[in-house]
Amino acid sequence: MKIGIGSDHAGFEYKEAIRAHLGQLGHEVVDFGTYSSESTDYPTYIRPVALAVANRDVERGIVLGGSGNGEAIVANRVKGIRCAVCWNLESATLARSHNNANMISLGERMMTEAIALQIVDTFLETEFDGGRHQRRIDMIDQP
Repeated sequence: MKIGIGSDHAGFEYKEAIRAHLGQLGHEVVDFGTYSSESTDYPTYIRPVALAVANRDVERGIVLGGSGNGEAIVANRVKGIRCAVCWNLESATLARSHNNANMISLGERMMTEAIALQIVDTFLETEFDGGRHQRRIDMIDQP
């Protein structure tokens, strides 16, 4: 799978760990930055990931920050993006199975690195459960 990833300074360490993990699993990772833990403005790195997902340049997106909230807000401003803030395995499962999320946002300050990696794996492995949830997704995607 081709996956876009981006973070601000507060999510940089986990971004690097997730990028390496995805590479080991055989995924192609497009890294939109940031490239250090030096203080930076998160929209600079998050919006390009969302645009790449919306334009189908990548199949899914993962964004990170301190809490993950601001990053999800920026991503969700791009038409066609459904970015869920995930804080545990159940939230990642439901984001995919019920909401057909094409991006997730993680907060480095909110979880351990091991949990973050498990959330990423769950997000990538879980399929959308179309059926009864499709009507909700159709309503979300309307202008």
